[in-house]
Amino acid sequence: MKRRYLLFLVGLFCFSACADLDIPPPNVIGDETLMTSESGMDVYMARMYSRMPFEDFKYMAQWGVEFNSWLGAMGIEGTGEALNRDGICTAFRSERTPYWTNAFVLLRDANYLIEKLPEFQSSFPEVTYNHYLGEAYFVRAVVFSAMARRFGGVPLVTSVIRYPGEGDLEVPRASEEETWDQVLADYNQAVALLQPISPKSGYSNRYVALAFKSEAMLYAGSVARYNETVPGRLTGFGQKTGVRVIGFAEEAAQAASRKYFRESYLAAREVINSGRYSLYKRRWAAGDPQAQYQNMVDMFSDLTSPENIYAKEYVFPIATHGYDAYSAPFIFKAPLASGTCPTLDFLELFEGFDRYPDGSIRVTTGSSNTQGNYLMYNSPAAFFQNAEPRLRAYVIFPGSVFKGREIEIRAGVFTGSVPVSPLFNNYSFATAETRYQTLPAYTQSPKTLFLSPREGNGQEIVSYEGSNITAAGANGPFFDNGESCLTGLYGRKWLNPDPSFEAGEGRSAQHFVLMRYAEVLLNAAEAAVELSLAGEPSPDGADLLQVATSSVNEIRERAGATLLAGSVTSDITGRNIVRKERRKELALEHKTKWDLRRWRVQHYEGRDGFWGEERDKDAYSNNSRYRFRGLYPFFSTQTGQYFFDARFQWISLKTFEYNAVDYYFAIPGGEVSKSPVIDQQPNR
Repeated sequence: MKRRYLLFLVGLFCFSACADLDIPPPNVIGDETLMTSESGMDVYMARMYSRMPFEDFKYMAQWGVEFNSWLGAMGIEGTGEALNRDGICTAFRSERTPYWTNAFVLLRDANYLIEKLPEFQSSFPEVTYNHYLGEAYFVRAVVFSAMARRFGGVPLVTSVIRYPGEGDLEVPRASEEETWDQVLADYNQAVALLQPISPKSGYSNRYVALAFKSEAMLYAGSVARYNETVPGRLTGFGQKTGVRVIGFAEEAAQAASRKYFRESYLAAREVINSGRYSLYKRRWAAGDPQAQYQNMVDMFSDLTSPENIYAKEYVFPIATHGYDAYSAPFIFKAPLASGTCPTLDFLELFEGFDRYPDGSIRVTTGSSNTQGNYLMYNSPAAFFQNAEPRLRAYVIFPGSVFKGREIEIRAGVFTGSVPVSPLFNNYSFATAETRYQTLPAYTQSPKTLFLSPREGNGQEIVSYEGSNITAAGANGPFFDNGESCLTGLYGRKWLNPDPSFEAGEGRSAQHFVLMRYAEVLLNAAEAAVELSLAGEPSPDGADLLQVATSSVNEIRERAGATLLAGSVTSDITGRNIVRKERRKELALEHKTKWDLRRWRVQHYEGRDGFWGEERDKDAYSNNSRYRFRGLYPFFSTQTGQYFFDARFQWISLKTFEYNAVDYYFAIPGGEVSKSPVIDQQPNR
């Protein structure tokens, strides 16, 4: 029993994402053991938290909540943040393991605690007893929220269903509005019961619940409002029950939207006004981009950060993950690499680059990347010398130093005359699959463009100033190896920067911040703008647009970005300022894929708002598919300098598809076929 108890405490402290913790279920150990002492309740809490649908290093969107860190990567779900060579790099349209059966297992644990703990109330001080109940309501709210944003209306199982039992054991799907109302009610109950400070590591508290509530209500408010923008209105009734299982009634949608945005705003503001959290600025210094960059690098490895509201901890060798083993640069391959390769489209969200008139990053002397000649740089790193410090903390550029080594990224070597004209005369979506190795400069004799299909013996060699250099850099890109640098960029965020750390499967122990103060600021800002757009008065008397402006500026200041020149406005432009800031700040944190879904901007008709700002959707998509670009450095032997080409991803080509039907996942077919009351989505 002692061994089992210790294992449960490890699971509690680390939130180890594994349901099998080598202990009997609570009903085997006995309620009198679990529910009459704090040590017993630690076991029960650990059981619940080990099953929570938290999305961290052990979550992959393509697979679902499987608690598996295999091939760990971030931002590869068709969000435009990053790309990956494997089949796991696909638009977020479904999950291999639907979050359904596991959800009801966890709901039973929460409901059982709510129903059974009152029998043992005398075993605990009142504040402790209330906190345990609050934990159960928090767990239930998280589960219902995770289900709602996947499926819409779900069965609201709020009591323990006992088998065998009497009466109707089937619970039909509730409406989507009823489901979100249940999420709200459970979070409110959790907030009322939980202590303001977590009594133990791994436990929740009042402000954790408020922060998660704010996130959930922002999702609900967005769905209620922006479902209306999807062609044909995204709503419908189940065939078995006649319940509106997705979407909101036309006459109720906007009122529901305002209610949820109001709740999101108030929850976020309570966290902010508590003064318990603040943006991480321990290494930050005004006017010092290097300090600002290092501050943001340190932020994600400092477990004591005042910005961390809720973090999932790992401890080597007991509870680990494998993010570094799969997403580090190619030269650190252990056993794989390059799982998270940010896109040029993502870079274009940030400051610090020269631009063409259309806002895209400039690589030539002309007014577009088909005009003029390539701009030349003495080193690849020079291209990024003015990049926003926040971006430098998130992305490894060609020529960056990581773990004490320069990250050499080179797409090829050009030996032709200078100045160098654009390699292609057409960079449109229609020509996205035209590759560098088809160019006459590569195929003709004598060739002037050298590329490498593979690393090692596959490298093409070029003579330069009496020595030989490889066509591709040590990290590629290699056009026949999808495990090299697909986009010319690597993700830095979440990687262990310690040069002495040796990556490997199951060797990483970085914590993952599931909820941080910056997100709460952005929740408050977005909800404030949405309320202002709807003509709603401020729920707490504060100036809504000033709340939005100050929240964005706090984050921009810490990021080393330019502060807003004026106030956020009560219009689409103001809303998009907040959305874009959210896209930048929370990138590679499993947040953007949900934001794009709730904003309803992944289907073709709404895709011009995909980036959190207005962009020409036809520049990167057609009416069914979309794709993203890379930024590829080439070395010119005639000048001894580098130039960059900006074009659609070159290696292991990835295209994404998203239709309106995909905003709701299908209910598992087996659940529908065996139940007389569980409805499939009306559009499936």
